[in-house]
Amino acid sequence: MGGVIGDVAATLQRQHGVDLRCGVTVTELEDDGNGRLRRAHLSDGTTLDVEVAVVALGSLRNTEWLHDSGLAADSNWGVACDPACRAFDLNGIVTDNVFVAGDVARAAHPLYDFEFLGVEHWSNAVAQAEVAAHNMVCAPARRRPYLAVPTFWSAQFGVNIKSVGVPRFADEVVVSQGSVDKHRFVAAYGRQGRLVGAVTVNQGMWLDFFERLIAESAPFPPAAPGFDRPADAQPVPARFPTRGLPSQQPDVIPICHASSERRATFAPPRQRASQSRTFPERTESEAS
Repeated sequence: MGGVIGDVAATLQRQHGVDLRCGVTVTELEDDGNGRLRRAHLSDGTTLDVEVAVVALGSLRNTEWLHDSGLAADSNWGVACDPACRAFDLNGIVTDNVFVAGDVARAAHPLYDFEFLGVEHWSNAVAQAEVAAHNMVCAPARRRPYLAVPTFWSAQFGVNIKSVGVPRFADEVVVSQGSVDKHRFVAAYGRQGRLVGAVTVNQGMWLDFFERLIAESAPFPPAAPGFDRPADAQPVPARFPTRGLPSQQPDVIPICHASSERRATFAPPRQRASQSRTFPERTESEAS
């Protein structure tokens, strides 16, 4: 949700007694000598007496069985597909008989500069599967794209938080309705003058309205309806972390020197350590 709305969420946690420490990691978990957890050592040099540790490791997509399939698949990335849910192969060519839906799918979305988005939410899995099933059985000319606007929700200490669109795509945010102090507001997110997302806090009745605006690429800041608009509503930087460089080496490498014959092959770094790549001898015409 970015730093601006993230600060609101952090304040909510602390108001309810949560010892929230941002930018701090656990360096060691210590037991009592009998296999029971007793202490957690943190990167800021402090030590906490604890009895339970919840380890949030994220998720990996089960794509191992696809490694030899020729599809653009990876456990971190998922399976790349076009808006019609058709999978891409390793060469970036769309297949015509393999369809993808759900958490494993990472589809190019026109509303977000055709960025490949992975949406891990049950509603997305249901809606995307309907489009994939339709496109499997219909005539090619009747295929339709999956262009749903992503949504999710969370409830924390009696506060209902809902999101629509892709807020992290934004560079600015504005509180368009309600009051942040009362934990009852709508935050609209924009990128280069276009509405790309919205977060509602105890204002879920406005979610459908903003979803329609996002789908229409409405201008930002939006002309939101309602009587509860802040008098000083002005866009501010959304404060999302700067996107870093990929932390892993690519799992795909090209083979063959000639550009007209070059193809990609799946070769994870762990396999490259035990395998050496060999290329066919180039002909005189290829060398020139």
